[in-house]
Amino acid sequence: MFNRLRRLRINPKLRAMVQETHLKIDDFVYPLFVKFGENIRTEIKSMPDVFQLSIDEVIRECEELVNLGINSVIIFGIPETKDSVGSDALCDSGIVARAVREIKKYYPNMFVITDLCFCEYTDHGHCGILDHKHETVDNDSTLEISAQQVLVHARAGADMIAPSGMMDGIIETLRTTLDKNGFYNLPIMSYSTKFASGYYGPFRDVAESTPTFGDRRSYQMNPANRREAIEESLFDDQQNADILMVKPALAYLDIVRDIRERTLKPLAVYNVSGEYSMLKMAGKMGLIDYERVLIETMISFKRAGADIIISYHTKEIAKLIKEGKI
Repeated sequence: MFNRLRRLRINPKLRAMVQETHLKIDDFVYPLFVKFGENIRTEIKSMPDVFQLSIDEVIRECEELVNLGINSVIIFGIPETKDSVGSDALCDSGIVARAVREIKKYYPNMFVITDLCFCEYTDHGHCGILDHKHETVDNDSTLEISAQQVLVHARAGADMIAPSGMMDGIIETLRTTLDKNGFYNLPIMSYSTKFASGYYGPFRDVAESTPTFGDRRSYQMNPANRREAIEESLFDDQQNADILMVKPALAYLDIVRDIRERTLKPLAVYNVSGEYSMLKMAGKMGLIDYERVLIETMISFKRAGADIIISYHTKEIAKLIKEGKI
């Protein structure tokens, strides 16, 4: 005897009608890596189909994104020169500020999120000003320059700020700075639970942000700590982050669900470079049904509780949606 669930699964149209979790292109944010220079479109060996782009190429890329129905991007900058404090990130002529202004000039309806951090801009590759005594980042000094950086992004026309450096108190610092300078309505998407993960390797190739010494474990989350991971996001929730985030995504879906059940705030996941590259390489080698596994992976993020998915797969997902495969 068939049970009710089997009867619902037999008919494809009925199966689609009762499907609980759906993907739509507005769920997705596409990362862009903007590099100083002109006519630069450099594919990253460890991340197939992901490029470092000069600003002129970013504008061409945005045309393709708009044609695919993609209207949200997050910007990472790769400056001409780096120094100990990430000076390029602190001036209105820096690479991210210029990129935001150009995107808004040609595509005013593109929703532009800016990554706020210093690892791409410092010559040591860490996420702020160094505390040399302890060989880590000086939290409070980094908060001070983060306040400078957020105003650079706001004045350039960013639609949302995404601080990824994981400094304690960063959300309160940025919110206070923005409000004092009249940017009351500029939202903050916190990297509220960001793990010290091995899945970030390819990102450091494309962003040119590998630390010259040590690692980031002193200011990123221990992958083994579930309760601490929840606490980190709830702390940023209390400090008035508008959107919370779990990064990476795939290996941490239990944390996504834990946080989803404890907050009413929108929740993002970052489908990070290592997750992307593993899937791409497995598909290239014929080890998996690539499109099927890609869709299944994205659905897992939504099913766990994510409202927003930051992913290098965004263009592929958009094409699959257009083709009616999702």
